[in-house]
Amino acid sequence: MKKVYLKDIAKDLNVSKTAVSLVLNGKGNENKISQETQQKIIEYAKKHNYIPNQLARGLSRGKSETIGLIIPNISDTFYSKVAGVIERKAKENGYTVLFSSSYENPEKEGELIQSMLNRQVDGLIIASTQQNQKEIDFLKKEKFPFVLFDRHYPSKNTDYVVVDNYDGTRKITEHLLNLGRKKIGLITLKPGLEPIAQRLLGYKDALATFNIDLDKDYIFEIEREEYIHEIEKAIQSLVLGKNPIDAIVFSTHYLASQGLRLLKKLNISVPEKVAIVSFDELSAFDIVDPPITSVIQPINKIGCSVIDILLNKIEGISEQGTKGIVLETKLEIRQSCGQ
Repeated sequence: MKKVYLKDIAKDLNVSKTAVSLVLNGKGNENKISQETQQKIIEYAKKHNYIPNQLARGLSRGKSETIGLIIPNISDTFYSKVAGVIERKAKENGYTVLFSSSYENPEKEGELIQSMLNRQVDGLIIASTQQNQKEIDFLKKEKFPFVLFDRHYPSKNTDYVVVDNYDGTRKITEHLLNLGRKKIGLITLKPGLEPIAQRLLGYKDALATFNIDLDKDYIFEIEREEYIHEIEKAIQSLVLGKNPIDAIVFSTHYLASQGLRLLKKLNISVPEKVAIVSFDELSAFDIVDPPITSVIQPINKIGCSVIDILLNKIEGISEQGTKGIVLETKLEIRQSCGQ
C-alpha cells in the first residue's frame, strides 16, 4: 500500500497540515480542534495505515524548551546573523533552537511548520514566504505562540518584527540625488515579497521628491534563482545603453556584490562613472574596492525583539493583542558613491 503523508491527509480532508499534525500527536483537544474534525483525521489515518511519529507522541505534554526557527536560507548572511542572535538569547533563557530553511518554497515551509509541531516545539519564529496564509491562520486561531520577522502578512493581525524597507531605500536614493546623481537605476528582485515591494516604492518616491521623472528603463526586476545571469544583462543595459545611468541602487546585498564585480569586469569606474549603493550589506563591503555604501539592518535588535515577543507569549505574560515592531535602518556612507 502506498505510504500516506500528513499532506495527503490534509489535502483529502481539506484541513491544514498543522491540524493533522496536532491531532495525530494527541494535541487536538488542547488546541480546540473540533471532535468531528479529530474523528475524521483519526479514521482516515487508520484506514490508510498512517503511522504517526511515535517519538513526538512520547514527548512530555509540558514544555519542551525548544523553539522552531524557519527561514528562507540559513546560508544567507542576514538570516544567519539574526539566527545567531536568536539562538544566543534563547539559550540565555533556557531554550534551544531548531533551524530549518524553506528555500522560498511555500509547500516546504508548510511542511516545516507541521514538522516543528511534531517535535513539540513551544513556539515558532518564521521568516515566511508570504504564501502560507492557511497555516498562519491556523496557528493564530489555535493561539499557538509564533512571531513573524523580516516578512509578514500586512492583512493579518499577527506578531511581527520588520525593518522600514521603504525608508531605508528612500534614504540611499536621496543620498545619491543629493550628490548630484540624476540618472539612477534600480536592480531589484521581481515583486512578490513585501520587503522588495517597499524598497521599490522607496526608490520611486525619492525620485518624485526631487522632481525626477521615473524612467522604467532604469528599473530591472530579476528572478532570484537566475540573478547571476540576469543581473549581467541589466548592468550592460544600464551602463552601456543609449541613455546610461550614473548610479545604481541594489535592493539586496548579493545583487550589489555581483553588480560591483560585473562593473569592474566592464572596466566601469566606481564611483567616478557609476555610483552604487546597497540595501543590506556583507561583512566585506567595508574592505572591497571601493567600500560600498549600504543600508544596515539592526541585526541585534531584530533578533532580540523577536525572541522577547515569543518568550512572553510562551510564558503567557504578553500583553493582550498582537505586537508589530518596525525598526529603523542606518545609512553607512562609504566610497562607492563618491562621498
